[in-house]
Amino acid sequence: MKSDPNCIVRRMEAGDLKAAAFVHGQAFPRQFHSEDWMECNFKAFPKVQIFVAEVNGEIVGMIYWTEKSGFRKEAIVELEQLAVLPNNQGSGIRTQLIVRSLPMVAKQIAKRGACVRHLLVNKRKENSARRIYEKTMGA
Repeated sequence: MKSDPNCIVRRMEAGDLKAAAFVHGQAFPRQFHSEDWMECNFKAFPKVQIFVAEVNGEIVGMIYWTEKSGFRKEAIVELEQLAVLPNNQGSGIRTQLIVRSLPMVAKQIAKRGACVRHLLVNKRKENSARRIYEKTMGA
C-alpha cells in the first residue's frame, strides 16, 4: 500500500464544511446538496463522527462513521461514507482514513463507558474501495 507521509487525519471542524462537501460532491455525483448533507451529519455528533484527510493544508478526503441502533454499551458502528478526491486516489488516503479514524471513534465511544462491538460496511459490489474495506476491516 502506498501511503502519503504528508497526510493528516483529524476530526472534522465546522470550518472544514465547504471543503469536505466539495470532496463529497466529487466522490458521489449522484447525490445532491453535499454541503447540506455534510452539515446535518456534522451536527449529529457524537452519533455521527466525521474525519478529514488533509495533505499540504488541503482537505482531500473524508470519512464518516455512524453509530447505529441507539447508544449501547457495545456499539454498532457503520462506515457510512468514505471519499477521496479523484486526483488523490491510489495514494493510500482511503486506507489511512479508516485506520487512523477508527481508534478515534472508539475513544469517543469509550468516553461514555462503551466499546465498539460490531463494524458495518454496506457497499455496492462495484465500489472501488471494496478491496480496501476487505483488507483493513475484513469486511
